[in-house]
Amino acid sequence: MTETLWSDPISFSTALDEAARLTDAALGRLLIVPSGLEARVYDAMRYSALAPGKRMRPFLVLASAGLFGVAQRCALQVATAVEMVHAYSLVHDDLPAMDNSDLRRGRPTCHKQFDEATAVLAGDGLLTAAFEVLAHGDTHGDPAVRCELVASLAAAAGPGGMVGGQMIDLLAERRALDIGAITRLQRMKTGALIAFSCEAGAILAKAPSALRLALRGYAHDLGLAFQIADDLLDVEGSAVETGKPVGADAAAGKATFVSILGAERARAHAELLVRQAVAHLDSFEQRAELLREAARFVITRRT
Repeated sequence: MTETLWSDPISFSTALDEAARLTDAALGRLLIVPSGLEARVYDAMRYSALAPGKRMRPFLVLASAGLFGVAQRCALQVATAVEMVHAYSLVHDDLPAMDNSDLRRGRPTCHKQFDEATAVLAGDGLLTAAFEVLAHGDTHGDPAVRCELVASLAAAAGPGGMVGGQMIDLLAERRALDIGAITRLQRMKTGALIAFSCEAGAILAKAPSALRLALRGYAHDLGLAFQIADDLLDVEGSAVETGKPVGADAAAGKATFVSILGAERARAHAELLVRQAVAHLDSFEQRAELLREAARFVITRRT
């Protein structure tokens, strides 16, 4: 019998913790440190990928896979690949040439713990390792499905997604952006990887296009709500809560949802997006309750 995840009712907090535990265990197995001189980059990769965190993106992969009864082994491969890509993006974002951050997830950033060159290589290593994981036979028995996962994650992480969003974010320090440009920036920088995470289960299951479209709509609204919550935390939160410096966007003069809309209007817009996200899940009925709870969680979290 193929083992699936969360076939029985489970609370959101328990499922989120379980997703983190399973993902961290898989990362530990995949990122074995060799005995050669290259061990340093593996140490930096493990330091970054296994840093404390909610593992929200792996949770979304596992929850979306659970909608279709996808085998846990397959879903976990994709969840781990997504977390590797996310970790790589944080390592590079924190570099002096980017956001120049010294603190991430409550401890020194990769380039502070090691050095800048090692951090660059660690990010490169995590990104490429993610695609090695997706291409492995354990991810899916059908090579066409593995190819689609590779192509979809590449699109989400590349210049038309996360990388392009980061480029716009850097430019935002030197030019004014309106709300439309900020929305596009965040759809690329944050939303694209969240969208892949939500749709991954449907890809693994070869689900009908209508169900994939529903998950895509959910992810679209979830990603923007997630970013607005981040913007609010940057203004209202503390480094103790978030595990990273706060007030960085204001200090850099960047326009954000909060700087344009104000905190109250931004919070109201995030709440609207959550309601829209949840509505996209109607066709899944009670099977999607974990995803509904995830949408509500993103605008109430303090980290």
